[in-house]
Amino acid sequence: MTQELIDLRNSILEARYADALAIVDELEGMSKQAILRNIQSYLKILLIHLIKNQIEQRLTGSWASSIRNSIREIKKVNIKDHKTSYYINLDEWENFILEEVIEDAIADASVEVLNGKYTRAQLSAMLDRNQILTTATRFLALSYAYSAKELPAIMDDYLSQLPGGEE
Repeated sequence: MTQELIDLRNSILEARYADALAIVDELEGMSKQAILRNIQSYLKILLIHLIKNQIEQRLTGSWASSIRNSIREIKKVNIKDHKTSYYINLDEWENFILEEVIEDAIADASVEVLNGKYTRAQLSAMLDRNQILTTATRFLALSYAYSAKELPAIMDDYLSQLPGGEE
């Protein structure tokens, strides 16, 4: 990014405004990609814990904390600077999950579920993807409906509905 800023400065100083705008567009694209990678990382953590919950039919305190934290962080990162729009809209999560994240989450979860008892392929075959997708999108929807202050308490209500969450 440093080279792009140097090129931008030189383009402006040399009155090459079309070049400067092209560099601004490139920087904006790089910034958006970094944000989407950050969201993807938190989303993968969320999915790993939902997968573990589904297969093991339990919910530990640390899993609940990771799920809650993932949703809070996605809420922070997903909203654009002007606070009126999002990088990923509510109706786009299903495609984002299925196209970008679910396979990595399954691969990583296979190492953790029941201490690595299942291969990635075995875990993938056992998994109810529709349930994972439904639960994940339900949690993600909360990030659009509630403030950061309200979100933890609301999340606790939803977490209690997961297998093992009532405990």
